[in-house]
Amino acid sequence: MKTSNAAERMPRPVAAAELHGSHLAPGIRGIVRFYPAHSGTMVSIVVSGLPELRLSKGPKNRVGPFAFHIHEGDVCGSPRPPEPFRAAGGHYNPKNRPHPLHAGDLPTVYPNRGYANMTVYTDRFRPDEVIGRTAMLHIRPDDYHSQPAGNAGERIACGVIRAV
Repeated sequence: MKTSNAAERMPRPVAAAELHGSHLAPGIRGIVRFYPAHSGTMVSIVVSGLPELRLSKGPKNRVGPFAFHIHEGDVCGSPRPPEPFRAAGGHYNPKNRPHPLHAGDLPTVYPNRGYANMTVYTDRFRPDEVIGRTAMLHIRPDDYHSQPAGNAGERIACGVIRAV
């Protein structure tokens, strides 16, 4: 009897984005993959070079955990100050819903010694719908209520989502 492993059953990704860090975290490198699943998408992120967590009483000095979003823009733009990756625009939100119900709102990424690996299912978009958009990490966690984007702070890593 032949056995198969999970990797043999996993569909191939339809899209992927290579993440690169901004001036705030230039060592960030990662890959985000988008797999078709049911009537939605499995989103997988593997990233290294994340800054060390720095918790504080005031949100302005906090670093991490890191908000993870799909943004509407088709380019990241400059990783330099004053506003890194501003060209990526706002959250991907084709149904014009309030935050955190944007299609591009995803769970927070928690690092371990600068590394993170997370896979999440969303039914808010299919992989082909985000090709040409951008994947983004922010310096702070999403608070999941502030409008319009969760008060997640500066953009620290970005990648354009391309078909594979």
